[in-house]
Amino acid sequence: MLEATFVERGVVEWREAPEPTLKGPGEVLVRPLTVATCDLDAAIVRGRAPFAGPFPLGHEFVAEVIDAGDDVTGVQAGERYAIPFQICCGICVNCKRGLTDTCLSAPPRAMYGLGPVGGDWGGALSDVVAVPFPDFMLVPLPAGIDIASVASISDNMPDAWRTVAPLLSEQPGADVLVVGGEGARSIALYACAFAVALGAGRIDYVDHDPAHLELARAVGANAIEADGPVQPGPYEARFPRRLGPYAITVDTSSHPDGLALAIRSTAPGGTCTAVGIFYEEYTRVPLLEMYTVGLTLRHGRVAARAAMPAILELIAAGRIDPDLVTTARASWNDAPDALREAPVKLIVTRDEV
Repeated sequence: MLEATFVERGVVEWREAPEPTLKGPGEVLVRPLTVATCDLDAAIVRGRAPFAGPFPLGHEFVAEVIDAGDDVTGVQAGERYAIPFQICCGICVNCKRGLTDTCLSAPPRAMYGLGPVGGDWGGALSDVVAVPFPDFMLVPLPAGIDIASVASISDNMPDAWRTVAPLLSEQPGADVLVVGGEGARSIALYACAFAVALGAGRIDYVDHDPAHLELARAVGANAIEADGPVQPGPYEARFPRRLGPYAITVDTSSHPDGLALAIRSTAPGGTCTAVGIFYEEYTRVPLLEMYTVGLTLRHGRVAARAAMPAILELIAAGRIDPDLVTTARASWNDAPDALREAPVKLIVTRDEV
């Protein structure tokens, strides 16, 4: 079979690979139909993340079942499901607590499309993918839903959801600040969209990139242009020192000064969630100001599977339109070329879907 393979910075190509087979009676084989690029995919392809190739790409996807093990019931060939990017069983202690990112039945960090970091699970941009624990991993889709529009529900949408949804359920109408940048670009925009859908008060998005600001306006946020001198870091960025205060702040920048802005802009007793990955051994954090206001800082991997049903329900009800975040589409055969362009959110779909 063919799989889209990250080779090195700026190089993505189709490569031949062995086709997965059923390794046990409780496993299924699926054929990916539509795949969304994760914000991390763009960073990998552009050389901004320390991932060494070659390895297959793709971990946000909707697929159809093509074969199932003898112990799998209630699943038929041709049925379509969204599949979380992290391998999780649904029955261990951690999964039952909603910590599907640390499933005890799978190896640590087991996930699709991230090569040596996630293990040998293959990538979604391939002809066949093996899925264990199908009773939990195969997430049913609402009737009539556009599968391309929900491809990112495997990872980036849940990552955005967790930054605002639980907090807005506790503080209805709270004000929200999302700090953008070149880090988790689509997560920032999804966070704005979820905040709008869930009835947040003022929703501000700050960034220095005009294209990102326009996308934020499209999803219903107030766009604030970050002005000032370029600040050192993993990429060029401009961030003010402080805004707000806001009860809920979100940093998606993967930049120390973006994180500092989110922290300084958090109201006393508020919560700041940082979703970006910082690859440096040490990151500057304004701890004294955190101490002064007594805020909560949350940082870590998303538990994607736990949030997927609630997000699908919101999309099916028409309260959020994920397509507003999509900036590029490509046919399946053109995936490597499209990936090299590294758009904010790329959706790759088979021509026959």
